[in-house]
Amino acid sequence: MPPNSAPHIQPPKIQLCRAHDIRAGASTLGARLLVDRLWPRGIAKSDLKLDAWLKSATPSPHLREWFCHDPAKWAEFTNRYRAELTATPAALAEALEWCRKGPVTLIYAARDTDHSHALILRDVLLETLTHETHHA
Repeated sequence: MPPNSAPHIQPPKIQLCRAHDIRAGASTLGARLLVDRLWPRGIAKSDLKLDAWLKSATPSPHLREWFCHDPAKWAEFTNRYRAELTATPAALAEALEWCRKGPVTLIYAARDTDHSHALILRDVLLETLTHETHHA
């Protein structure tokens, strides 16, 4: 490797999957982590075969109720949820530990796959892990 060049670091693998898609047979990658504060409606616990349920890494009840899955509020929801995650680093700690061990699938229940908090959580996890590897 030439001097002054950093070794190539593989980004962590974090997949997203709706709980209802898993029940329908969708494949997952690595550890299965439910990232919803409430259990997905109509899904038996045996259908998900979870490794962990990370309630603390989800939006606060107040923020979730304010957002109410309204795409018009998406940009502000993103900012507020990121602020919640930043203000409570312990909320991310368990998710980060799973990600450091290997690939994970973040499982969520929202129907709208373009406006799910799981997208934001994945991005924050990737940003945090990337920052750690570049400053190690």
